[in-house]
Amino acid sequence: MNHAANIRTASATDAATIAYVVATAFHPLDVCQWLIPDPTDRADRFPDYFRIMVDHAVKHGTVHVTTDLTAVAVWLSWPFPDPADYDTRLAAACGPWTPRFQMLDEAMHQAHPQDRGPHDYLTFLAVMPNAQGQGWGSTLLEHRHRELDRSGRPAYLEASNTRSRKLYETVGYRDCAPPLDLPYQGEPMFPMWRDPSPRPGEEAS
Repeated sequence: MNHAANIRTASATDAATIAYVVATAFHPLDVCQWLIPDPTDRADRFPDYFRIMVDHAVKHGTVHVTTDLTAVAVWLSWPFPDPADYDTRLAAACGPWTPRFQMLDEAMHQAHPQDRGPHDYLTFLAVMPNAQGQGWGSTLLEHRHRELDRSGRPAYLEASNTRSRKLYETVGYRDCAPPLDLPYQGEPMFPMWRDPSPRPGEEAS
């Protein structure tokens, strides 16, 4: 199967489905269990929470999806403006758990290498459970990395656990800051940076 032929750029009409895919894929992560401990409440609130940044990325970044919308990669082009009405939307989505999401925001802000110049920020890479293990996440990464490499643009992300960290290491990401310091037991998040690969015929300096 030619995975690359099944990748397209998302539009605003896809935002609700993309947010649902991210919410479903991220539901079991340790950090997400800390954000909203009750699984039913988490499932109810997460789509609205992730929708905030999905909407923003459609306007200020690049969002790639599989044609069947079972795998998504949400990139923001840094620097980017804050989402409109972020505090209001965050409180509406997260309710009593809002302070935990604000702690996460602050930890991510502190770790983000803002002094390294313009780059792409992989906000979310998510694959629905029934499509995991089929190479869609890697295909989405390769698709965007080819574009970034052509333009000489670096990338940044936070790996959600050691398994994801190892995946990202295989495609050129390296730790760039200590793991996020958040008050939960479980796998931390790892800030990682990727320099663009030299184009064929060029040598890395």
